[in-house]
Amino acid sequence: MKLLEDRIREDGQVLGAEVLKVDNFLNHQIDPDLMMALGEEFHRQFKDQKITKILTVESSGIAPALAAGMAFHVPVVFARKHKSLTLKDDLYTAEVYSFTKKTANQIAIAQKFLSANDKCLIIDDFLANGQAVEGLIDIIEQANATLEGVGIVIEKSFQKGRKLLDERHIKTVSLARIKAFNNGQVEFEEEA
Repeated sequence: MKLLEDRIREDGQVLGAEVLKVDNFLNHQIDPDLMMALGEEFHRQFKDQKITKILTVESSGIAPALAAGMAFHVPVVFARKHKSLTLKDDLYTAEVYSFTKKTANQIAIAQKFLSANDKCLIIDDFLANGQAVEGLIDIIEQANATLEGVGIVIEKSFQKGRKLLDERHIKTVSLARIKAFNNGQVEFEEEA
C-alpha cells in the first residue's frame, strides 16, 4: 500500500537491524485518516469472508483493528495483556512473547466475546516472529471459532512470522512488507 510505505519512509525510524519505530503515526500518536485508509484496505482484501469479529492484541493493534471493524461494521475484541479486577473469570488465554519488549505476557479474551459461531479476522500492527498472531489463533481455536484471515499493517518479512502463517495456509495480507533495513533505510518488497 503506497500510502503506508510513503508514511514509513517519511516518519519511520530504523533502530538497529530489526526494529522500526513508527510512534508518530501508528503506535503512540495515531493518524486517524491513515488508520481509516488501512481499515478500508483490509475490508477490500477480506470482504468476501463473512467476518463477524475483528481480534487484536492491546494496545498497538487497536487503532487499525478499530478502523477495520468500522469498515466491516462488526465488533472489535482486543486481547488484554494485564490482569484486571474486571477480567479474571471465564477467559480464553495464551502466552505471547513480545520481540520489541523482550517479555512474555499472558493475553486474555473473555469467553462471552468469542463463540463457535464467530468468523474472525486478526488485525495487528506488526508481524515479525508471529507470536501475537499465534496467541490469537490459539484463543480462536479454544473458542471453536473460525479464523478467516490475518491482516497486518507492517510485516518484517525477513523474520519468521509469515512463514509460520503460510505453513498453516492462513490467508495473510500485509499492507507494507519490509525485506530489510539497510543503512537506516527501509527496503520494501515489490508488490506481487
